[in-house]
Amino acid sequence: MAVRATCLLLPVLSGACLFGTFKASAVAEDFPHHITIGAEGTYPPWAFAKPDGSYAGYEMDLVKVLCERMHATCRVVTQDWNGLIPGLRVGQYDAIIASMGVTDERRKVVSFSHPYTRAPNGFLTSGTGSLTRLAHTGVPFDLTRGPQEAQAALAELKTALAGKVIGVQTGSTAAGFADAYLQGLKIMEYPSLDQLGLELIAGRIDIAIANVTTFETMMEAAPQGALVMTGPTFSGGVLGSNTTNIAFRPDDDALRNAFDAAQTSVNRDGTNQKLSEKWFGTDISIHE
Repeated sequence: MAVRATCLLLPVLSGACLFGTFKASAVAEDFPHHITIGAEGTYPPWAFAKPDGSYAGYEMDLVKVLCERMHATCRVVTQDWNGLIPGLRVGQYDAIIASMGVTDERRKVVSFSHPYTRAPNGFLTSGTGSLTRLAHTGVPFDLTRGPQEAQAALAELKTALAGKVIGVQTGSTAAGFADAYLQGLKIMEYPSLDQLGLELIAGRIDIAIANVTTFETMMEAAPQGALVMTGPTFSGGVLGSNTTNIAFRPDDDALRNAFDAAQTSVNRDGTNQKLSEKWFGTDISIHE
């Protein structure tokens, strides 16, 4: 299981793989103050590699702020998505910050922090294809709170996608959604969202399913009009709470509590909202 290391640098700490100098009085002191965080690094605008090999994105900025408020020294390593939870369980890092949603399956092996964003899954397709005007485009459905309406929309969707090739990222909530609700359709899995966008443009898949926050970056990277959002959005069910949360080993209560306190701080003072608006162009932060 290969792990790729990277450093997050603050100007005052140039040349060091550490950051965090502000002490939050609300955070307990019984957690490790040298923390390794697992991230994916191929999921713009959440976290992505820059041409110089460093990493940027919403979650990279959030990590800096959280570690400052915890008065912790943090190091970030990148790992392929499918290996993130196995790497956490064997101790390669202490927490995962990688746009990870809470699902029943994941709760069996990891524990989760309070949420730091909330956003649904949706559909992206070629701007010149036949799926640009799917039924219920832009309409949100909740598989837990409104199961009858959601199932009716899914039935229409399955009919429209018959004979089409659907792309998802391996191990993602979108992959779980496709397995649970789109059985009988052709599903292709890819290790990164970058590949999903390339496959759409090349015409090797007809539609992609992912968190809607990733679509703007994928559309900007493609020729103008090449990719467009289509169809409804979904939350609940196997997609979980539609939130993103930090994952920990189940017995790391002190570390989880420290991150929860820091997250509450950035949610309440508007810092998380500012980061969200900077990277997504809209506010998907949690308001407490």
